[in-house]
Amino acid sequence: MAIQKQFVLRYQNDGHVRFQIPSGVCEAAIAKRLTAEILSVAGVYAVRLYRGQQKLSIRYSESVLDFKALASRLYQLLAELERQGLFDPITPALSGRKRILNRLKHNRMTHWISEKYLAAKETAQAAKLIGRLSTSGPKALIKDPEKAVIDFLNDVLVLYLIKAHWTKITQEWLIRPIVYRYEWMAVFYLFFLLVRSRRKK
Repeated sequence: MAIQKQFVLRYQNDGHVRFQIPSGVCEAAIAKRLTAEILSVAGVYAVRLYRGQQKLSIRYSESVLDFKALASRLYQLLAELERQGLFDPITPALSGRKRILNRLKHNRMTHWISEKYLAAKETAQAAKLIGRLSTSGPKALIKDPEKAVIDFLNDVLVLYLIKAHWTKITQEWLIRPIVYRYEWMAVFYLFFLLVRSRRKK
């Protein structure tokens, strides 16, 4: 939002106006600069900025400057100061160590490594969950290791596919099932194959 729109006129009388101003303008350095700039306007003879109350009071000579001209000049002045960055939020200076950590945090490579680590961690947790053997698990593994390994890999594949498409499933497929009917057919067929592979012969 432009800074000018945050100045709200609260009072107007002959040669005197008062504005409600945003808190960002009430910083000591900004308030001092703004007061000096307004005082430099021809016709303005008194400016008071009440930082605690967030109010700006301007007194001017109507013989030199009417209210419309003052408002126009104030609008231009605020726009110019905003372009100069006077009202930009001040970021506290970081120490050397914090600055390095901040750069690493926002580095693309760090972000990519973090994403891959999180994905690997989630996959490992899912695999661990699937790999928990039931009471009959060890017997099945000893009796038919090939089938046990294939079942495990099928479960991992299904979990991966669900994880990879989860956003689309929840935000698109569920909302418009007719449009994504082929995708749903593939899902049902995948589960059919999974259940069928688990049935005892």
